[in-house]
Amino acid sequence: MTMTLSRIERRARKSIFRALLAAAHKKGASAVALIDGDGRALSYKEIIRASFAIAGPLARATAAGEKIGIMMPTGAGAVIALMAAFAQGRTPAMFNFTSGAKNLRAAARAAEVKKVVTARKFIEIAKLDGLVAELKGALEFLYLEDMKAALTPFDKARAVLGPLLPRLFSANPDPDSLGIILFTSGTEGDPKGVALSHANILSNIYQIAEHVEILPTDVFFNPLPTFHCYGLTAGTLWPILNGFKVVLHPSPLQTKIIPQRIFETGATVLFATDTFLQQYMRAAGEGQMSSLRIAVCGAERVKDETRQMAERRFGFEVLEGYGVTEASPVLAANQPGDIRPGTVGRLLPGVVARLEPVEGLHGGQRLFVKGPNIMQGYISLDAPGIVTPPEGGWHDTGDIVAFDDNGYMSIRGRMKRFAKIGGEMVSLAVVENCATAVWPDNMHAAAILPDEKRGEQIVLVTDRQSPDRTLLLAWAQNHGVPEIAVPKKIVSVAEVPVLGTGKLDYVAVARIAADGVGLTEAERRARDMRLGEIEARLAARQVGETPQPALRRAAE
Repeated sequence: MTMTLSRIERRARKSIFRALLAAAHKKGASAVALIDGDGRALSYKEIIRASFAIAGPLARATAAGEKIGIMMPTGAGAVIALMAAFAQGRTPAMFNFTSGAKNLRAAARAAEVKKVVTARKFIEIAKLDGLVAELKGALEFLYLEDMKAALTPFDKARAVLGPLLPRLFSANPDPDSLGIILFTSGTEGDPKGVALSHANILSNIYQIAEHVEILPTDVFFNPLPTFHCYGLTAGTLWPILNGFKVVLHPSPLQTKIIPQRIFETGATVLFATDTFLQQYMRAAGEGQMSSLRIAVCGAERVKDETRQMAERRFGFEVLEGYGVTEASPVLAANQPGDIRPGTVGRLLPGVVARLEPVEGLHGGQRLFVKGPNIMQGYISLDAPGIVTPPEGGWHDTGDIVAFDDNGYMSIRGRMKRFAKIGGEMVSLAVVENCATAVWPDNMHAAAILPDEKRGEQIVLVTDRQSPDRTLLLAWAQNHGVPEIAVPKKIVSVAEVPVLGTGKLDYVAVARIAADGVGLTEAERRARDMRLGEIEARLAARQVGETPQPALRRAAE
């Protein structure tokens, strides 16, 4: 382990752009690095040349060391914009175009971003003209099409000479300097920046490479957004910087198109969430996803039914992993050929865990983590541009976990997803698991509402029509689940709300639950306070994950 960690740390002692140059040198400049959403294949040489070219107009429009927003869908444009920023020593902040003007303005203020790189074609297709108009007073937009039109003879010369003389034409920042800013939750309900260094990102990429065995012939498929750390680090940078071809897709919502593209490209490794993977498999024609050997799933628990469908219909394994944005993001993962259902596998090399007991909770402890991939710190509106490091280098994940004797980790739930009923702590994940076992073909989400007598109550929101609670109760009794974990109230809906990253939208679920249950006036006031807490702690965590209706329509 010591030798492995030393190798990871040694490989991470460079900038992300220099890592791209190293991958091109090792793989071969003419090798295909990515296939874009329109089917166009780009080699390492073409990506590097485009990055050096766009770096010229970008440098003229910004200052050295400036933080710039990048608002692009998953694709070649996002990769080139990122690498151009790195090549010129700018710090990209990944903007979630689905989060709305209010959240984007708050994110920009926290990260001290004044200018945002995007593309006119993207704004038009996604129907984001209104969003851009709302933000124009606070932000200046730089369009890739305009930058391309503004290329000077020197820019074009740099595109040719840059790959040959990278040390002359590109910045070479300290690996421990601020590399990229992503956004996650803040206690005030405003987006909070997560400051990741070049070394943080690269350490995680090389940690994954050491932990998960990949075949030289593997072709990756990533439809997840690059404004989310999972889609950025694991789905995009991991394959490219390790010399593997990746197929990029602009939206995870295109459930009918994605299986067809997997078939056409012969992809063997898919990045998804459990929810999205289920949707893709249901929409897929016979054999359309049979080229896959692995689906890597994160962001939510993988259901047994998902694994069974993948194996039965298409013959691939579902590899479950676990991570948080603050860890760049991957912390643990199962491994091909060694998948332990119910666990997220072992911790990655170099990740150290610390467990702390939680009063009233049994069978799990609160997880703190430390390692080379752990963030530099948070950036908040209270102190714009200032990075506040985690105390002692330890990040509190807020997750309740348990390890078995062989080091395999199980996620029991998030601290905020435990209800306190009559003094006992009940995991909402257990409630959802029970519902899934009884009604495996439906989606279910549990919410916490106030209860005058017992403190809190659990309400199940499901797309199962006319659900029979006695079936839930019987299953729980037969499987040793306490009756307290069986919700007394169930709300049936046409569709359980899902976020753009594939996670359940628990803020919307809580509102549906509240509206579907008759509350007393006192309970209604308590409910409103509870929803305010949820939105402060959860909605901000998922900033940028709820697709705007126009974007969803464009994707579908």
